[in-house]
Parts: sequence; C-alpha cells; structure tokens
Amino acid sequence: MLIFKQFTFDAAHFLPNVPDGHKCKEIHGHTYHLTIFIEGELDPHLGWVMDFAELKNVIEPLVKHVDHKFINNLEGFENPTCENMVLWFWNQIKPRVPQLCKIELKETPTSGAIYEGK
Repeated sequence: MLIFKQFTFDAAHFLPNVPDGHKCKEIHGHTYHLTIFIEGELDPHLGWVMDFAELKNVIEPLVKHVDHKFINNLEGFENPTCENMVLWFWNQIKPRVPQLCKIELKETPTSGAIYEGK
C-alpha cells in the first residue's frame, strides 16, 4: 500500500549556475509543496502502514529548517534547483524512514521534481 503526507513551506533562493539574464539568477521565492510517499504492508492490528504522526515528527524539523529562509545560505543548498532540493530531502529522510519510496516537490502548481531513489 502507498500512503502520503503533504507539507508546505516558503523559501527564497536564486540559481547561481544559470546564464546571466535568466530570471532565476535573481533572488525570488516559492511556496513549495512537499509530498512524502511511504510504501509498505498494512499492519493488520493497527490498520495502517505507518503512523502519520511519526512521519510528521521526522519531516517537520526538515521543513522548519528551510521555511522562510534564504536557502542558498544553507548547507546542501548551494545550487537549490528543485531537483537538488528533492535529493536533499530524500537523503535526510530515507535513513530515518526506510519505507520512503517517493518524494514530490513542487515549486509552482505546474512545476516540480519527483524522486524515487533511482
């Protein structure tokens, strides 16, 4: 079974490696939408794959780390593309939540990145 939990955060950044004149070279911000997907067997006694509160306890400190921050100044975010950010989240979460199977990070309603650990 596949379950998910969604989080949002706001952050500002710029992309240092894009060509001069590219709009993302300038500081700008997004309201990010982060969705964490967990895959596992349904516990017949508890009736769930994972306690959503347990997942929230893992993810919320990570969200707090980036929320309302200029993320270029944070370690691991030197080139904060959506793709690099989703990898950062994966690397923080996977050791603590082995059932993690997919992360989706949207920086706009129509743009984002999905990572499945491959």
